[in-house]
Amino acid sequence: MNKPIDIFKALSNDARLQILEWLKNPEVHFSPQEGIDLVEVGVYVSQITSKLNMNQSTASQYLSILQRAGLVNATRIGKWTYYKRNEVAINRIGSYLQKGE
Repeated sequence: MNKPIDIFKALSNDARLQILEWLKNPEVHFSPQEGIDLVEVGVYVSQITSKLNMNQSTASQYLSILQRAGLVNATRIGKWTYYKRNEVAINRIGSYLQKGE
């Protein structure tokens, strides 16, 4: 697990928390992407940017922070990057908080 402080810093922003919430059920929050499975591959960065209603630079920075904390995984296909939650890491955070490990 990444350092807990880095994870909690990544979680200390409403927009980043919202991204994680949306990515929990991407098929509910995002439009289907041609040839890409939202659950298996992830959500295209432009869809996240649009839903956040902010510029791509800021949204990309938020996604990068979440990725460095290990909370999301990025998959590059061609020139596009797709993001999905790292459920293993997110579950570890819950265990960390419950057990104090």
